Amino acid sequence: MTEMQGEVFDLGYQHYNGPREGRSRARKAIWKNGVRIILGMGKNFKAKILPVLLFIAVIIPALVLSFVASASGGFGGDQLGPAGYYQIVSIIILLFSAIMAPELLCPDRRDGVITLYLVRPLTATDYIAGRWLAFFSITLILVYSGQVVLFVGYTLAAAEPWTYLKDNWLDIPRFLAAGFILSLFTTTLPMAVSAFTNRRAIAAAIVIGLFIILTFVPASLSEDQCETTIVTVEDSDGNVRSGTRSENCGPLIGDAAKWVALLDISQVPSHVNRMIFNQEPTELANKLVEELPAIVPIAWYILLVVGPGFVLWWRYQRIRL
Repeated sequence: MTEMQGEVFDLGYQHYNGPREGRSRARKAIWKNGVRIILGMGKNFKAKILPVLLFIAVIIPALVLSFVASASGGFGGDQLGPAGYYQIVSIIILLFSAIMAPELLCPDRRDGVITLYLVRPLTATDYIAGRWLAFFSITLILVYSGQVVLFVGYTLAAAEPWTYLKDNWLDIPRFLAAGFILSLFTTTLPMAVSAFTNRRAIAAAIVIGLFIILTFVPASLSEDQCETTIVTVEDSDGNVRSGTRSENCGPLIGDAAKWVALLDISQVPSHVNRMIFNQEPTELANKLVEELPAIVPIAWYILLVVGPGFVLWWRYQRIRL
């Protein structure tokens, strides 16, 4: 009978004797990894195209507005100032969020990587907070970078830069607050949608579809509808002329149009930001929202941030190893 034999090899394994940073190091790693994913770092050139194009897209409007304001002397106007800039780039940021939010969440669940994260000293709350902060950080940097370029451009183009700076320095805290509000909204809602599917294309399509549907439907219902009548007029020479006359103009759904206009989620941050900049609305739907008490659009914004944020957190609490 052959006896069992065995050998022990010393492979030089050593115990880790360095500092044990625990959850704080893991949280930082999740945030850092999320930033790298958004910027396409560590990937091929194609992954970096979208972030670069986005940065260019938010900087170009600031440069153009600075040039136009300098040429026309319209510094600080509603349409050429910080408020007008946010109106332009908000759509760009929304589209970027719809595409990039699924990149942060969907692959980890589809490939089972999320379970590897959670077996470490890391909770589901830590994971989702790190991912959310990574996305929020990049979005905030993007919206602030354009505003800084715009403000510096206005200041340098002014006939007396120091006088312009003294007269308009309050624009700085205003665009900081407005940028925070825009970034908070465009970060939370797309990530909440992305938490319910493992397919990035489906998540992006749902978010973009929501923005499209909830932009055009409220706008169409809030448009003025007029009754047109044919009017016949006889002049002094006995000639009969006919024309049209519009009467009883107003939204198709009457006073309810004020509330329906709130459903345009692409304008939700803009309603609050107009209060910050004390800006008069130009679009009809926004004018209808302006007729509501100020607390209504503010409460609606909070609901659309806190609600999806809670849903995002709740969804990840249900993940089991």
